[in-house]
Formats: sequence, C-alpha cells, structure tokens
Amino acid sequence: MKRRDLIKSGSLAVLGMAATACAPRSATVVTTPARRPMIVLPRIHASWDRVIRTTVGFRPHRPGGFVLRADKLGSKLLIHNYGHGGSGMSLSWGTAAMAADLALQQGERTVAVIGGGVVGLTTARELQRRGFGVTIYAAALPPEVTSNWSLAGFTPTSGLISGNVRTPEWTAQFQQAVDIAYRRLQLLVGPKYGISWITNYAPTDDEKMAGGSNVLLPAHIQGARELLQPGEHPFPTRFAIQRPEMRIEPSIYLEALLEDVKIFGASIIIRKFEKADEIAALPQPVIVNCTGLGAKTLFGDDQLVPLKGQLTVLVPQPEIEYSTSGGARVQSAEPGLGIHMMPRRDGIILGGTSERDVWTPEVNEKERQRIVNGHIDLYNAMKGPGAPMPRRG
Repeated sequence: MKRRDLIKSGSLAVLGMAATACAPRSATVVTTPARRPMIVLPRIHASWDRVIRTTVGFRPHRPGGFVLRADKLGSKLLIHNYGHGGSGMSLSWGTAAMAADLALQQGERTVAVIGGGVVGLTTARELQRRGFGVTIYAAALPPEVTSNWSLAGFTPTSGLISGNVRTPEWTAQFQQAVDIAYRRLQLLVGPKYGISWITNYAPTDDEKMAGGSNVLLPAHIQGARELLQPGEHPFPTRFAIQRPEMRIEPSIYLEALLEDVKIFGASIIIRKFEKADEIAALPQPVIVNCTGLGAKTLFGDDQLVPLKGQLTVLVPQPEIEYSTSGGARVQSAEPGLGIHMMPRRDGIILGGTSERDVWTPEVNEKERQRIVNGHIDLYNAMKGPGAPMPRRG
C-alpha cells in the first residue's frame, strides 16, 4: 500500500473510532415538523369612524352560581331559574328543561313564566313541550332585554360562579344543564335561529395556553384546540389557538324564540312586578321565576349583583366568518379580562368588560377606548390581504 493511501485510510479509521466512541447508545432523532401554509383571513376594518353604537347591559351574577330549584309561594309551586351571569344565552335550554321537569310535580298544567329574556323564552318553550299552557309576564320583550346585548358565543361558564363556593351538587346540576343546552343549540343551527359554527382564534405569546381547560366542562364540550405555530397564522403574536366556536346572533335568535312561543299558544302580558305578593296573586298555580337581576328585590336574593358589560359595534363585514379572543397589548384593570370580537349580521361586535356591582347605565369611556384601540392595533398588525385602517381615533 502506498504511504499516502495508508495515511488516508488510517485517518478515516481514527475518525470512525472517535465517532463510535462518542455516539450515544440510542440516538434520538429530532425532526422539525413541516410548517403549514399561513392561514389567510380577511382583515377587520377596525377604526373609530366605523363605530355605529355602544350598548350597556347588566349580567345577573351570583357568586354561588345560578339558582334552579322548586319552592313555595303561598299555595303555589314556585320554581326559580335565574342568576346565569354571562352564561344565559349558553345555558338557558338546559336550565329551562330542568325547570320544566320540576313543574311536572304540580298536577295542573297552567303556568306563569316571569321574565321575557332568553331564560324566560326557552323555559316557556320547554313547558309547552310538556303540555303546559303558558302565560309570560314580562317588563320588556326582545330586543329590549339584557339577552339582546350579549356577545353571544357558546360560553357556559362566563361570569357564572366563584370557584371557592362551588359545591359538588351545584356542579352536577350545571353539567346536566350544559349538556342539554349544547345538544339543543346544535339542533337549532341555521338561518332561522341565527346559530352557526365559526372558527375562533386566540392570539398569544404563551404556548401553554393551548393546553388549558375548564374544570367545569366535559371534554366533548370544550372542543378541539390547535396551537398554530409562528408563520402559520396572521396575528402579531408568536402563536394562535384555533378552535371551533358556536355563534348565536341575539337579534335573530330571540325574535325566533318569541315567535315560537306565540305559535304554540303562549299569552304575553307586559307587566312589571314590584314585590312577590303581586306574583303570588296571579291565577296560575305554577310560577317559574326567570327574572334575572329582578330576583334581588322580588325574592330578597342578596347574592345577586350586576356584572356591567358593554359592547361597541362596528359596521358589518359579511366576509368575516371568524372570531378572536385576546391579543391586546393593554389589559383591563379587571383581572382576567381581555378583548373579544364576534362578527354578526348586525355588526362586528367588540367586547371585553365586566364591572362587578356597577349599576350605572353610562358607557365606561376608558374601557371603550381600551377595547376599540386594542382591536385596531391587533388587526392593523395582521399579515395578509387588506390595507391597514387608521390606527387610532
């Protein structure tokens, strides 16, 4: 063998032995998953000159959660169904069905439903399905009810209960209600009721958020979450959480429910009650209390407090078929509150406020500025089609 060939082969052998000596016994191959193409979304035209209204509503919150139980009011059967916080649009079919089952304890089949919001209307329908003749007594009807001023996605734990006072009995009752409501709303999907499935995106810099879950909700109701990596989404954050979301359009949904209860024979009487004795004097032997915050005065529920919320609405954009949660650089003074957007036929709905025990109906201008400017910043920083709108007003 020539000398240079010997040197070459010897060097390779040394390198080979060195590589073998340093190699781990079971090598781990790390592969980077192929990046998917970036999701392209039409841009929200967020600017102050596109604001068309701001509304204020009061969610009926009880730290101990909603009340669903049978009671007595004189000689009458009184069933309470109130205190759903920000979850009334989500939970109402479930608590309505359970309240209607409680009403079957009474042999007679005529009932008074007190309240004309979403809880009152769904309760009336569930009672009709069980053969009851229903009279609804309400101080107001849609659209002049708090239910009409909600963001209205399927959010069954929004503003609902304080975790430190939750009992196993109440949790079981809640989970039964949410399961009924979730199935019922799925069956109502379509243009008649204004219910549809869309995709929600939660822009975030914290990838751990994708693994979060709500301890109250069973897995089949929480829905699949997918963490979008940098470059796979158009938002100005490292990550975005993608999940399916059920959208409810209150202006369509509530009018459809009101029409349904009328078609099935309900009488509707516009009346405001000042005290429980006036309710006890009604002719119906069964009364279902769906008064929300009204139960504080009527039935002495001192736990009830309003969670004041407000929504600012932009000009509608029919091409927008996704919602967003979070992504703001400036957070609310209230812990845990971000910003939220829901597209509807009546406008692009911007929300993210919850002022505990505040009864004033005036718009909180500081929070309105935070929410609108937060969305302007978020959507102007999006990648993809559409020229940025003016940044701030």
